[in-house]
Amino acid sequence: MSDKPPVLDFATDWDHTDPQWVNNPYPIWEDLRSRCPVAHTERYGGGWFPATHAGVTAIAKDTDHFTSRSVVVGNGRPGEEDLPAPIGLAPPITSDPPFHAIARRLILPAFAPGAVNALEPQIRALCVELLDRFGEADVINAGLGYANYIPPSVIRQMLGFPEADTEKFLEIVHVVLENVDKPEEERLEEFLPINEYFLAQIEDHVANPRDDLTSYLLNVELEGEKLSHELIGGVMILILVAGIDTTWSAIGASLWHLAQHPEDLARLVNEPDLMPVAIEEFLRFYAPVTMARLVKEDMEYLGCPMKQDDWILLGFPAANRDPVVFKDADKFIIDRAENRHVAFGLGIHRCAGSNLARLEMRVAIEEFIKRYPRFELADPAQVTWAQGQVRGPRSLTLRVR
Repeated sequence: MSDKPPVLDFATDWDHTDPQWVNNPYPIWEDLRSRCPVAHTERYGGGWFPATHAGVTAIAKDTDHFTSRSVVVGNGRPGEEDLPAPIGLAPPITSDPPFHAIARRLILPAFAPGAVNALEPQIRALCVELLDRFGEADVINAGLGYANYIPPSVIRQMLGFPEADTEKFLEIVHVVLENVDKPEEERLEEFLPINEYFLAQIEDHVANPRDDLTSYLLNVELEGEKLSHELIGGVMILILVAGIDTTWSAIGASLWHLAQHPEDLARLVNEPDLMPVAIEEFLRFYAPVTMARLVKEDMEYLGCPMKQDDWILLGFPAANRDPVVFKDADKFIIDRAENRHVAFGLGIHRCAGSNLARLEMRVAIEEFIKRYPRFELADPAQVTWAQGQVRGPRSLTLRVR
């Protein structure tokens, strides 16, 4: 955490890294929806936070007034001169139309249902291996010892990177998503070894081609030309960050919930067919991801005097608890029949990896409750949560039976 002053009023001075927001943002969002549906801050150079489903939807689908040039709120903004044409630093998430559609097509084959479903045996074997490491212990850390190792291992294998680099992936996620309140110069310096790491992996694949996502990206063509190594590195950073922190946060939050709601845990243990429906409610109720945009030019929007390059932090998790859209929005209903949540985003930037995220969540929870049909929080006060734009439990100590 930084030494910035604490937030006194989130309507006029919000900060997604403030301890109140990190530990329990839901009362904050509920308050904002009732009195200030689009909150403002001067932190990070100025920004806005829509807390209603309608506000989030309007901005997420509006590519005329908002750009995806930078999607992680921080100190400083990349200028147009910093972006390699034509599709941004980390395509397709940093791409605007018309190039976004081109960029998105680059990665869709790797995340199509057939390709993803073929990964289930290796994901299940990984989960079993991680659970085996706990041995006969009756107190385990399901966050640091289980949830946070599943997505990094899956993405590492997809990219064809060394097995020993799983820990490095965790460090990269921390730098990209959780160090956002550092000065811009420090942030840029932290990214240098990350860029060097990816370029080294790309060069290794050039010298030693194999059947993986990295070699695919090296061979694919965009408008008749192969991608630059820098561009491939940007795609890799997106796949790594978007595919790791988001999913391990969702897995961890699901286990955190079940540890406190034995009735829901018992239903999943005894009614395995309920799992796909439960996954959607976990995603709605504990949606981990908020995503940023930048205002293209000075304007009034949703009644707010927005300035060029103001941040917009899209509160997808807040939208998922908007009572205007969801009946009993503040209640977790494990068999909720109608559930059009926005955990994976809205508009052209809806998550391309949603099939993989759902698969990893399902298998991870299935194997965990098969091994531990009863468990509870060992000490609720010791649960820690990630700060930044992806929220999920990090340390999650459980007493298992």
